[in-house]
Amino acid sequence: MMRFPLALAMLLGFVPVCAEVPDSKMIYGLHEMVHIRELGITVPAKLDTGAETASLSARHIKTFERDGVEMVEFDLAVSRDDREEWGIAVEQWDDVVMPLAGYVRIKRRAENLHDGERDFSRRPVVELTVCMGQRREAIDVNLTDRSEFRYPLLMGSQALQRLGALVDPSLSLSVGQPGCRDATDETVTREAAKAH
Repeated sequence: MMRFPLALAMLLGFVPVCAEVPDSKMIYGLHEMVHIRELGITVPAKLDTGAETASLSARHIKTFERDGVEMVEFDLAVSRDDREEWGIAVEQWDDVVMPLAGYVRIKRRAENLHDGERDFSRRPVVELTVCMGQRREAIDVNLTDRSEFRYPLLMGSQALQRLGALVDPSLSLSVGQPGCRDATDETVTREAAKAH
């Protein structure tokens, strides 16, 4: 008989502790503006806790080796109207060259498979430094064509954890423009990539 009140008191004693949000966490909306330092651009992103990895919209993706280092070249896959709206210059989206950080396997939806196709896709990964709100982190981002989606950048759970993000889907663009952008931004252009 004594165990029940004791167990109830212990349980109730822990409820407020579990409900508190740690100081290190930041609440973001379902969509936020994200600055990508290496490209020198700011784009809207969808924050998706159901996705594991982050993805950037890219096409014409080619991997190659330069001086013993694996590299990847791609075009940022966003429409002309969006490039103009977001102030993305040609050297920021065309023939971007970066070191290849590796590959990731992404499971494909069963309804998108045809007979004999693999149930996963293999995507190249680059490391990008992103800023969302006042927080900056280096994250791994896979490259895939997201041009059918409104948001060229998808921030998955790994990136969100690194940023200390809590996502409130009732909010959108809640933290405004990224605030940690500074003079150390690096734009990867054909000329800069050749200098590496």
